[in-house]
Amino acid sequence: MQVPWHPAASLEMLRLRAGLLAGIRRFFAESGVLEVETPVCARSGTTDPAIESLLTRYTGPGAPDGLTLYLQTSPEFPMKRLLAAGSGPIYQICRVFRDGELGRRHNPEFTLLEWYRPGFDHMALMNEVTALVGCLLPDYRPEEHLSYREVFEGFLHIDPHTASIPTLRRCARERGIVGAEDLELERRDGWLDLLLSHLIEPQLGRGRLTYLYDYPASQAALSRIRPGDPPLAERFELYLEGMEIANGFHELSDANEQRQRFEADNASRRARGQAAVEMDRQLLAALEAGLPDCAGVALGIDRLLMVLTGQADIRQVLAFPCTPD
Repeated sequence: MQVPWHPAASLEMLRLRAGLLAGIRRFFAESGVLEVETPVCARSGTTDPAIESLLTRYTGPGAPDGLTLYLQTSPEFPMKRLLAAGSGPIYQICRVFRDGELGRRHNPEFTLLEWYRPGFDHMALMNEVTALVGCLLPDYRPEEHLSYREVFEGFLHIDPHTASIPTLRRCARERGIVGAEDLELERRDGWLDLLLSHLIEPQLGRGRLTYLYDYPASQAALSRIRPGDPPLAERFELYLEGMEIANGFHELSDANEQRQRFEADNASRRARGQAAVEMDRQLLAALEAGLPDCAGVALGIDRLLMVLTGQADIRQVLAFPCTPD
């Protein structure tokens, strides 16, 4: 039996990827943003229940009992430590890893662009994302900004901040989401994510950049929460051709609040039967020392290349995608 060894992506695709990366570096060099590198492996990982880390094991000198290391799902935590140390604006292009993610738009290992802008909030950062993407994909210059409430009311006639779980469940079933009849989700956010991913996201970013912002406070992740009625998370996502391309935050800088969120995440993980994750105490120490007011965003390079080349499957833009036998 012949063992397949050829790259999945064409050589022309690999040249386009190289050009994309060169364009990104040129953009940030002209903008005065410093390129940095941080470790791929760490002793702590993300506590987010929606993300599972890949693990490795170090058994060499200094660790007689062995040491579990998390492969990064994002370079966010060490980059924030650099910001707290006075780095100024920084960016990084790196490989990241996530367990349980394999499909038409997912690969367990993928390439992420992440950058941080001191003095920016999430609204200002959206403008820079548009400037960067406009340089790389000039056909997507038009843009629109839609609030989380606007898309739910516009597409589904539901207020996502007040709708009950029965209302959200009924909408999923009436709109024909496969499996919704038998699905039981305990949290509103689970139903909101289901409706967003199946009924709204496929319609976003068609021929233009679509920004979704003002998420429910319960979906703040690592962003600040703006007080109000209702309180809103200061975060955004960018969509192109029905696919999420970037996720940005006006970054949370309060160490106590961050610790509480880590603890709440781990409580959720335990309730779901997931393993708790060691929280990043070095990040918490950096926040206590003082993180500058800043905004940050993570952008998927592979998905951006998919849009640039009109590919529907991420395997077509990767030299060697994960292909389990």
